[in-house]
Amino acid sequence: MQHEFLGRIGTTVAESEAWWPEQHGANGSQPNILMVILDDTGWSDFGCFGSEINTPAIDGLAGQGLRYTNFHVTPLCSPTRASLLTGRNNHSVGMRFLADADTGFPNSRGCVRPDVPMLPELLRSNGYGTFLAGKWHLAPLNELTPAGPFHNWPLSRGFDRFYGFLDGCTDQYSPELIADNHSIQPPDRDGYHLSEDLAEQSIRFLKDHTTYRPHAPFYLQLALGATHAPFQAPREYIEKYIDVFTKGWDATRSDRLKRQVELGVVPDGTALTERLAEVRAWEDLDSTEQDVFTHLQAAFAGFLEHADAQIGRVVEALKAMDLYQNTIVLVMSDNGASREGGPTGDVDCNAPYSGVRRPAVEQVSLLPKLGGPLGGAHYPEGWAMAGNTPFRRYKQFVDLGGVRSPLVVSWPAGIKKAGEVRGQFLHAIDIMPTLLEAAGIETDTTFDGGSAVATFVDAKAKEPRETQFWEMLGHRAIRQGNWKAVTAHVHGEDYSRDDWRLYNTREDFAEAHDLAATELEQLQALQELWWQQAERVGAFPLDDRTLVELLTARGPAGLVNRKEIVFRPGQSHIPLASAITGSDRALEFTVHLEDFSPGMEGVLVSSGNQQGGYVLYVRNDVLIFEHHALGVRDVVKSDVVLPTGPQTVGLRLTPRDDKAALAELLHQDEVVAATTISATSSHLSFWGMDIGADPVSTVSAEYEAPFAFPEAAMDRVVLRFRDTPDLEDLAELIESTE
Repeated sequence: MQHEFLGRIGTTVAESEAWWPEQHGANGSQPNILMVILDDTGWSDFGCFGSEINTPAIDGLAGQGLRYTNFHVTPLCSPTRASLLTGRNNHSVGMRFLADADTGFPNSRGCVRPDVPMLPELLRSNGYGTFLAGKWHLAPLNELTPAGPFHNWPLSRGFDRFYGFLDGCTDQYSPELIADNHSIQPPDRDGYHLSEDLAEQSIRFLKDHTTYRPHAPFYLQLALGATHAPFQAPREYIEKYIDVFTKGWDATRSDRLKRQVELGVVPDGTALTERLAEVRAWEDLDSTEQDVFTHLQAAFAGFLEHADAQIGRVVEALKAMDLYQNTIVLVMSDNGASREGGPTGDVDCNAPYSGVRRPAVEQVSLLPKLGGPLGGAHYPEGWAMAGNTPFRRYKQFVDLGGVRSPLVVSWPAGIKKAGEVRGQFLHAIDIMPTLLEAAGIETDTTFDGGSAVATFVDAKAKEPRETQFWEMLGHRAIRQGNWKAVTAHVHGEDYSRDDWRLYNTREDFAEAHDLAATELEQLQALQELWWQQAERVGAFPLDDRTLVELLTARGPAGLVNRKEIVFRPGQSHIPLASAITGSDRALEFTVHLEDFSPGMEGVLVSSGNQQGGYVLYVRNDVLIFEHHALGVRDVVKSDVVLPTGPQTVGLRLTPRDDKAALAELLHQDEVVAATTISATSSHLSFWGMDIGADPVSTVSAEYEAPFAFPEAAMDRVVLRFRDTPDLEDLAELIESTE
């Protein structure tokens, strides 16, 4: 920031008067802030909100602080994160939907409007150090490249340091990591796990900050990949929960509601909303289904407890550095539990993310891999229903199951009534105004939300405001005082045909009793208010188009839209977000070898990792191709010995209608070997593509990482697509990683 010079400049120093700009935040009185954001974690999944899952770190913060039982978000992660960091409704800042999609309208640009200040920007301008460890997901997919553009990346939106991932989710053992503005490989050590790494980086940020800027406060955003699929955690965390959840999702819901009443987070007499029609009763499942689905929930539970342990490490570090007393710690989820595992879930979530729904009987043999690098699971939607106890529906919907989030706030220096529960209505848009007031920072920035600082000390403090608006994928809701109207929109239907429900939220905590038929005037008033608020926050045009339709309207951007791409050896990793790393398209690689000599070996192109992928490599002077998807491995090996000198080698994939494909090895444009790939996929794993090496978690077991081909012997690799992107597959890929 350029400051006006307020001193005096003469010919010499003796004739001049020096001046220094005021240093903000140097008195040590402003609170530090730690905001922990979990992903796809249900309202009832914390122990202190009624769960069987052990979350001692979060429960400890609740015991020393406050639990907010009426805190709300949006039902998708990008819009929630946009609201948290702007204090504005997501439509008004350009994040109607996912960061992945620019619809061509101001309310859905796939990024936060550049003229809207974000929380770390305001805090940094007031002397705070600002750090992000973990998930971002506030930049369009086509900008998630090693070359940027970087204007929507964390460092351009107010963070001093960033260590994490830019997309919606990633593998916990082989994550696609970014440090500041460049891609890096995850640390090469036994037992690596992303949640642990993010905790370590958070602690390192804090140690560096306190060493070099001891009087300046900090803002640390710890945005874990947990508990978004893939569910991955050390096996000892998972196994302890297998017996716990044999009771099934129906009994789990009943048990959690009883415990919630005992804990005081729901009123006595709260109703349990109905089990939705798409979820089968637990007692109607056969024994194999019950066994497999129990294991999948155990994987989720272990993943959450392991994440809690990492939160605990960061909190203990705050205490060790004498920072805890004056640090505001917030723990929340970005939306309700996710039903994206479908009716059966899977031990390997690459299956449902590839559009493959495997019955439980096909998953039994995979259970020994559960939670490991080859067992990144997702649970069936019945467990998502249980995670959102006692509410209805899930992520993506504006019913409470999608928008009610657990919130724990701890601040020993500012919250004296430890362990209490707060029932004031709050939303993600209230977090930024609250933190700024707590920090004593005044701003002329406009907010849709309001401060809840008064609730820190007064259980009966007024709510920040009366009205809250929601819209997502056509689903709509409006809250005014004690009344709330909700509708779940049917895609393609006229909005006037939506079936609205009405709830008295003061008397009906779970929104279980629809009063629309008896309180018609109240419902009509709320419906009119919804349209007024929609105009105010910029929600128009309403848009219930699918991602396929959105992609059709404009066409995909970035590498996926190009017919030919030239890669060079030694360049950075090509991320999964590029959407070119699958095997489901008609494509051809041509590798230009400058000067091959007998004995040279290594990877020419690799896509994916040990979960699934494909690799083209040279060994014993011959060309080899391997393809691996959902446990099925296809290999083709050329009999042609590569000669000395310059030449081209390559691979041609030609998909068939049954998802199989013909794989042909090429030498000097001639086919030298071929095989049939059993099943192609747009989502082979969570790892993208590399040129000239297989650096992290190798696709093939025939070599060890990085198995790099001599860089000097490769000139370039040309990838040509002989088709256009399948928009339905591309939409499934985007939706699966949001």
